[in-house]
Amino acid sequence: MALKTADARLEDRWRDILAVHARTMCEIDRVLHPHGLGASDFEVLDILASAAPAEGDLCRVQNLVGQVHLSQSALSRLIGRLEKEGLVQRSVCAEDRRGVWVALTEKGRRLHAEVQPLQREVLERMLGGRD
Repeated sequence: MALKTADARLEDRWRDILAVHARTMCEIDRVLHPHGLGASDFEVLDILASAAPAEGDLCRVQNLVGQVHLSQSALSRLIGRLEKEGLVQRSVCAEDRRGVWVALTEKGRRLHAEVQPLQREVLERMLGGRD
């Protein structure tokens, strides 16, 4: 049997990472679906809860772009859906009219707190012990 090249080992490792990511995202989607959320929805709520921990704290949408695995346009659509559901509130930045602020609403904070343990349990189950 031929030895694997460094490139082949690297590709195998990359595919393993993608497979773990896909399985984990699917499982998060499954456990959050009854709460009306998907994995990407939760990720945005979770980042907002961390970046803007107090009620009324704002976060620039541009700052979220580098933290979620969505394009800027997909993120804007997701935030629009979350806003329609009353989970976040958007406002235009007064200093830079191109900038948009987003904040969790009280409803968004409550839902995040309710489902965060479910998401963390999935992460522990899927990723626990992997180092």
